[in-house]
Amino acid sequence: MKAALRVLYPPQCLSCGAGVGDTGAGAVHLCAECWPEARFITGACCDCCGVPLPDDGTGREEVLVCDDCLTAVRPWSSGRAALIYDGTARKLILALKHGDRLDLASPMARWLAQAARPLVMADMVVAPVPLHLRRLMRRKYNQAAQVSSRLARDLGLEHRADLLVRVRHTASQDHRDAAERFANQHDALAVNRRCVLALQGRPVLLVDDVMASGATMTAAATALLAAGSGPVSVAVLARAVKDH
Repeated sequence: MKAALRVLYPPQCLSCGAGVGDTGAGAVHLCAECWPEARFITGACCDCCGVPLPDDGTGREEVLVCDDCLTAVRPWSSGRAALIYDGTARKLILALKHGDRLDLASPMARWLAQAARPLVMADMVVAPVPLHLRRLMRRKYNQAAQVSSRLARDLGLEHRADLLVRVRHTASQDHRDAAERFANQHDALAVNRRCVLALQGRPVLLVDDVMASGATMTAAATALLAAGSGPVSVAVLARAVKDH
């Protein structure tokens, strides 16, 4: 059956739709033109936010922290990202977010699972950063929840899409500096009252599509810790970097 389906529906590039070779269930499915523009974070990275860092080639396993995380207050303990937010990654995330490309959620969740596997802890719960109801009604779905549910399944963890709620509508983070982004997200998130008891002491893996300043993740992690969670880790599809 699978062979017949491959004949009828040959694999296509997730980004541009061009035909690609079928290399199995773990295939990236990007064509030769889109692949070089997909910058996967596979080497040294900040253990707090996932941003790529220079690799000295020694293979040392020491904890690495970027300059931003050394100077900023990060309420979460560790983090990973699958890609740099640029090129093909940006195109795919915008298609998932605004283009009704729900077919992208599963392959992108698999990419994120590879990056986030070192963050897995016993009894960990996976939760997406939520959308406010007004934004959810306009978009029809929460792209972070679409990814986090599949990520939880791939990692064998419990998924709670309703763990966090937005208690107030916030303006877009676009075109704001870091201070404005943090002010915009301050106290905008809270733990769902129905989930507080089940959350006590449990580690949480927070999932979102993109991290730039870390303002949204800060608001979410702060709310989780205030409600009694265990350590919070973050996993994002893509990490914005300063040189792009």
